[in-house]
Amino acid sequence: QVQLVESGGGLVQPGGSLRLSCEYSGISYINSMSWYRQAPGKERELVAFLAKSGQTTYPDSVKGRFTISRDYTKKTWYLQMNNLKPEDTAVYYCKGATINLVAYWGQGTQVTVAS
Repeated sequence: QVQLVESGGGLVQPGGSLRLSCEYSGISYINSMSWYRQAPGKERELVAFLAKSGQTTYPDSVKGRFTISRDYTKKTWYLQMNNLKPEDTAVYYCKGATINLVAYWGQGTQVTVAS
């Protein structure tokens, strides 16, 4: 059974930082990795994508503040979030896809940016 388990969410003040982790199990290899978020009343949106090649993609809303990375030895990928803003408040989900484009999702972790 494939599982993706996120961790690292929490409450942070504006301007602060958090690092989210997504650890996978039950599968030997994840081809592409990404992070999404969903705020109340809004659609889920992509915030970071990491291809097998190492190429990354970010929307303008987080570019320069968020960084996605991976560690295959730990079967984990990360989302480093700096200079957080109240509008970054959302539930963050990791998504992994196999080479055959089968997708798996984590359960979500809450990130709240507030003073």
